[in-house]
Amino acid sequence: MRKYRVVSELFCVILLTVAGCDAVSAACNLPEQGEGRVAAIIDARTFRLDDGREVRLAGIETGARQNTDLRAPLASLIEGRVITLRAADDKPDRYGRQVAIVFPDKSETSVQTTLLSQGEALVSGSITDKDCFTEWLAAETAARGAKRGLWEGDSVTKNAKMTGDILARIGQFTLVEGRILSARQAGSTFYVNFGRRWTRDFAVTISRRMMPSFEAAGVDLKSLEGKTIRVRGWVESRGGPRIEATRPGQIEIIGALGGVAKNIVPQDEGK
Repeated sequence: MRKYRVVSELFCVILLTVAGCDAVSAACNLPEQGEGRVAAIIDARTFRLDDGREVRLAGIETGARQNTDLRAPLASLIEGRVITLRAADDKPDRYGRQVAIVFPDKSETSVQTTLLSQGEALVSGSITDKDCFTEWLAAETAARGAKRGLWEGDSVTKNAKMTGDILARIGQFTLVEGRILSARQAGSTFYVNFGRRWTRDFAVTISRRMMPSFEAAGVDLKSLEGKTIRVRGWVESRGGPRIEATRPGQIEIIGALGGVAKNIVPQDEGK
């Protein structure tokens, strides 16, 4: 039983661009975990239902834009409306919030897909359902191509060589692109290095305990050397700027298949 596999995003990107979100939205359809009416928007990814439950949008991160109410995009989609929650289970996170995919008013298109297609959110790479991941990455790719929302400028994705720009994002979810200079394991950590100065240059780290998930996805980490990738995650400072990759979905190989990024797509248990 495999948990992950490598597949191309080419078909879904083209399908979403030509036919819109509804063309692929039915695929992202996990078990229903309740419903309710939205009483209040707490932040860009969190809201409260009229029964008191707090819900957190699964699988996406939201980027900040100056002089904007970060709650507005979510509020425009669900405030005061009846929503359905879908997830593998209803187990709350450590803050007591129900983490779910959200569908307003029996729509077949999730709130996540809409926010991504509007350019109001970024795929986090944390979702473990392959259909949702494929759909959401296609929505993000379409928004990037159309320069919608967050993608209107060139500030969303950072160049791996511009360490100062990356360090300015410490503690924030960030996308970084660059060519890998070396890829090797040292002790309990695998390092994907974008420069020669490990104390100053950007690197992606993968702990030894997480390496099996990448191997199960068919990824030879050492073979990444020389490739250009896009990585997404939370920026840390450990010598130089770092992003820790805990899931294969955080890494895209850019330029594969005629210019379309090849992603490591999660696969559900049992498939």
